[in-house]
Amino acid sequence: MLRRLRSLAKGLSRTSPGQILGKLHSLEVTSGAAARNADLAAWNTKVMGSAMASQFYEAGLAGRLAPLPPDPVDTGYGGRLCRQEDIESQWLRHWCGQIGFVPLYHRKVWEDCYALQALYERGMMMPGRRGLGFAVGAEWLPSFLAARGVEVLATDIDADDLRARNWIQTDQHGGRVETIFKPGLIDMESFNERVSMRAVDMNEIPADLHGGFDFLWSICSLEHCGSIRQGLDFVVEAMKCLRPGGVAVHTTEFNMDPDGPTIEEGGTVLFQRRHIEELEARLALAGHRMLPMDFGTGTGILDQFVDLPPYPGNDAPLAIPEAPHLRLSIQGLVSTSIGFIVEKRA
Repeated sequence: MLRRLRSLAKGLSRTSPGQILGKLHSLEVTSGAAARNADLAAWNTKVMGSAMASQFYEAGLAGRLAPLPPDPVDTGYGGRLCRQEDIESQWLRHWCGQIGFVPLYHRKVWEDCYALQALYERGMMMPGRRGLGFAVGAEWLPSFLAARGVEVLATDIDADDLRARNWIQTDQHGGRVETIFKPGLIDMESFNERVSMRAVDMNEIPADLHGGFDFLWSICSLEHCGSIRQGLDFVVEAMKCLRPGGVAVHTTEFNMDPDGPTIEEGGTVLFQRRHIEELEARLALAGHRMLPMDFGTGTGILDQFVDLPPYPGNDAPLAIPEAPHLRLSIQGLVSTSIGFIVEKRA
């Protein structure tokens, strides 16, 4: 035994620290431990992000302790990216209070509130208005708007379309009353009077919808049209559904790297600044106006935090911490939500 130890010691004395580390690294890779350690490193990041967000929640800047102002606030915003400061703002917390959300550091909370703010500031939340929602899924907006007297046509892809399969399996398809009726916001009788549903493919908008609406919206939907080009085409074509002076509000996935690679085709694409600027130019040629876009990324610490998989719904070895989700990795690309507003020529 002593001889073996001496032999091992001599071998180590002839091996540099770099060689030892190299051998250990090779062992990690071949055993699969390196990949598992990368997953655990991502997990540790989520835990630290959750701890940071918890401090803000405990201070009442957001979360369940944050005050929910009873009255709306005018902002004058045009297009913008989701930011930490928005989650902590009076305007967003007001809509959270109205719709029954908790103002969490999550971009999906931001998207619904951004759309409501844009419609409120343009006088669309009142009886006599008519709104068109695309790919509504399980959204709360149809019930919320109908409760304020708006007539709503809620659309989603046909349930028999193969592309609808995943949305149906996760209960995010808007083809059923049970999915979009929210009893905490409106009674069933009023809902049935003001909300109708219809199967509509965003890539083939029926001509009979043209010119029939005061406003339209889509929330995190146009990135699922199949490609960057199809998503941009949808926004331009959807303007035909508006009456003169009408307004369109959209949110979608946004790649924060303006010059790097992105996802151009597939089930979920990622738009970049150049695509939004191209869209603005196309809309202007058609006589419409996209409100000024603010591409500022925010200065909060959570604006710099990138959430990593696994996300809720995925298999994970431990309980998934409630990490901030203003930014996330989509195939290694730093992404967030962007919203923009388009006005139809009068």
